[in-house]
Amino acid sequence: MATRYIPTIGLEVHVQLKTRSKMFCGCPVAYGSEPNAHTCPVCLGYPGALPVMNEQALRMTALTGLMLNCKVADDCKFDRKNYFYPDMPKNYQISQYDQPLCLGGGVPLHDLAYPKDIQKQIPNPGKVVQLTRIHLEEDVAKSFHFETSTGIDFNRAGTPLMEIVSEPDIETPEEAFAYLTALQQILIYGNVSDADMEKGQMRCDCNVSVRPEGTDTLGTKIEIKNMNTISGVRRALAFEIQRQTQVLSAGGSLAQETRRWDDGLGQTTLMRIKESAHDYRYFPEPDLLPVNTRVFMEEVRAQRPELPAEKKERFVRSYGITEYDASVLASERALADYFETAAQNSAGPKALANWVLNDVLSALSQSGTAIAECPVKALQLQSLVGLVEKGEINARQAKEVFAEMFATGKDAGVIVEEKGLKQESDLGAIELLAQQTIEANPKAVAEYRAGKTASINFLKGQVMKLSQGKANPSVVNEILERLLS
Repeated sequence: MATRYIPTIGLEVHVQLKTRSKMFCGCPVAYGSEPNAHTCPVCLGYPGALPVMNEQALRMTALTGLMLNCKVADDCKFDRKNYFYPDMPKNYQISQYDQPLCLGGGVPLHDLAYPKDIQKQIPNPGKVVQLTRIHLEEDVAKSFHFETSTGIDFNRAGTPLMEIVSEPDIETPEEAFAYLTALQQILIYGNVSDADMEKGQMRCDCNVSVRPEGTDTLGTKIEIKNMNTISGVRRALAFEIQRQTQVLSAGGSLAQETRRWDDGLGQTTLMRIKESAHDYRYFPEPDLLPVNTRVFMEEVRAQRPELPAEKKERFVRSYGITEYDASVLASERALADYFETAAQNSAGPKALANWVLNDVLSALSQSGTAIAECPVKALQLQSLVGLVEKGEINARQAKEVFAEMFATGKDAGVIVEEKGLKQESDLGAIELLAQQTIEANPKAVAEYRAGKTASINFLKGQVMKLSQGKANPSVVNEILERLLS
């Protein structure tokens, strides 16, 4: 019988912090600028240039620790991590080694963080992936490989960079997907990073090994370097687990190494033999004093936001919506803020949730617009739903009004007046139309009175037609039932 192999995965996520200046100098952090436009002797590694610590980066890292239930150290320090690549001109990186800013903590995996194709069959619902540490360092420059040469842009060099290190606690590529999705949501909620992987603001190194089922000793750890999409991480891990399993099943052995993922080929390839910590020859950074976090932690604690899971529970409790709807609405901070602005002081929060999840998100998707730029503002949507709740327009008319609102940005009331869509609820006027319909359709009337109750729907449609769609459908139904009884 073939041996079954169990994968073990740990992730190292690098997150650029949303500060205005770099970690150890005053150069601005700006994406998309001309190459090497934001540099100085410090981030270019000139001899004699001394670093000055960015306090905001320290605060943001501590806030991240609070959001992830880490223990924020009272005291921490920076170290030199010695290595040479062309994108690190000092021959070392200022990082943290034995006294990082945050220890422990975890990332809860909620159902909607998983890939859609497995959300109905999640093996470990409610799992929390444990963290080892979060430390703070400076980012390196970015290399651009041309046909016969390589260029280096030092704009990114020195950007404050958190490294969030998980325990080897992830069991499948799908859990890795959920971990990165949930972590990204929390980082954005805390406004510590935009965490845009396409812009390199969040990058991931994957450590993966396999071991025979029934054994506790972890297999040889292999690293997949610099992943920049969450779906790519899932594909790369799936391939690497299969590759390692095939090597071991064939009697081969694995060496600790670093590999890269080629998404076009759908496979990993060897980069280099993996270094160990002692290869970096860490020692304390002599140009920076240790950090005492106690001087700012009270202010940082006051900045901790309501997180997605907490917001979801409150939405269910406060607005009476389903857990699924609340999970979707809370998954993105801008979407949650939009819904809550509309739902506050509204008589129909459930109806508003349906409008946001169905009509608003559909229109945004079709137009390629972000929720923050939605032409229909939250209070305008509240007004539209209010017109339906008060019976001034019906559901079909509301769809027509919403489409016009999305196209023009006009208020619902203005559009209703311009198009003459106000719903007719005058009992006398509707009863007159109902009597005309009954007289004109004796066959349907006879069928209804003979027990075919569905015939009333035909009669209702005829009344709506006579009213040009303006009659209140519930009033029409009540009057028809009374006249036909």
